[in-house]
Parts: sequence; C-alpha cells; structure tokens
Amino acid sequence: MEEIRDLRERIRKLDRFLSDPPVVSDTVRGTRKDGTIGPIKITGIPVPEYSRKEKIRERYREMLEEKEAELLELTCKAEEYIESIPKAEIRIMFRLYYIDGLTWEQVARQMNRAFPKKRISYTADSCRMRAKRFFEKF
Repeated sequence: MEEIRDLRERIRKLDRFLSDPPVVSDTVRGTRKDGTIGPIKITGIPVPEYSRKEKIRERYREMLEEKEAELLELTCKAEEYIESIPKAEIRIMFRLYYIDGLTWEQVARQMNRAFPKKRISYTADSCRMRAKRFFEKF
C-alpha cells in the first residue's frame, strides 16, 4: 500500500510539472527581423526534459496499475484466509489490522467500540499478543 501511495505521489508531482512546465530563456547574438545584428532573447520550455518526464509518468502509471492489481489479489487472498479463522473476534482484529491498515492502538479502540460489554477492555498490546499467539498456534 505504501508503494502505491508513493507512486501516486510521484505521478502527482510529474502532473504538476507537466501542467505548468518551467519557462527557460537565453540570449543569443544574431540577426533580428529588421535586419540589425544584436542580442536576441529566446524563451520556451525545455523540450527534452518535458518529453522525458512524460515518458516517466507513463511508466509510473503502468507500474501503478500493476501494483494495484497485485494488491487487490493479495487482499483477496488475505480476506479468504481471515474468513477461514473460526473466532469472529480474531477475524475482526485481523481485518482491521491487515486489511484496513490500522495500528494496533486503533484496532484496540475499534474492538472496544465493537464489544463494549467485555469485562476486560482491549489494549494495543493485548491485540498484538492475541495475533502473535494465533500465528504461533497455527
């Protein structure tokens, strides 16, 4: 997910550059339209850099599509595995942490909201330890 976020940010930066490219200027000595010789100011966008960044953006977009497809496949496999867990409590914890990407602290808060009448409230450490014990067991 972080890699996808990074690629999106890179594409966003390139889009900003390509939508408003920097204008460069230079002064050369030559003949003007009126026939006089002297300095002439030339301005424009740097075409080689612009086209290079367009190509890079397209490569990033292709990579992003591949990564998103890969992430979707992995997410589906993780969902299937989580569904095979017998205890609903563990399934909810794993969905929150591994699928939704919450921290253990946030998982604990969500679990406390989901199970308000539980005698002992959830903590980040208790959620982490339950996950660790589950994986040690299986």
